Amino acid sequence: MNKTYNIGVEATIDVIGGKWKPVILCHLQNNGLMRTSALKRAIPTITQKMLTQQLRELEKDGIINRIVYDQVPPKVEYELSEYGQSLGKILSSLCYWGEFHVEKMHQQGESVSLAQQDYINIPH
Repeated sequence: MNKTYNIGVEATIDVIGGKWKPVILCHLQNNGLMRTSALKRAIPTITQKMLTQQLRELEKDGIINRIVYDQVPPKVEYELSEYGQSLGKILSSLCYWGEFHVEKMHQQGESVSLAQQDYINIPH
């Protein structure tokens, strides 16, 4: 099947779009190798089933590497692939904008907070 995108952002969203993929990718970008359990702790509102599904899709698309260690008990870790690392600027921009937006909402009197910053200082 021939797939046609109207503009490049459609292809990007096709791979990293959705509620969870950018969050997973930002954690992997900021932390490097992570086990599934560490990702689950970092993203407490994601279900195990959804986390597994999203990791499989990202691996299939070549965005992350799944590293399986031959040991008992089994150990699996995930990391951004070399190709996935090419998303670095995009992910950093998403994190920055989100932090900026939370700060703007807070200044407007909304009851909102950010549990963790992604190593980016927001200009005040």
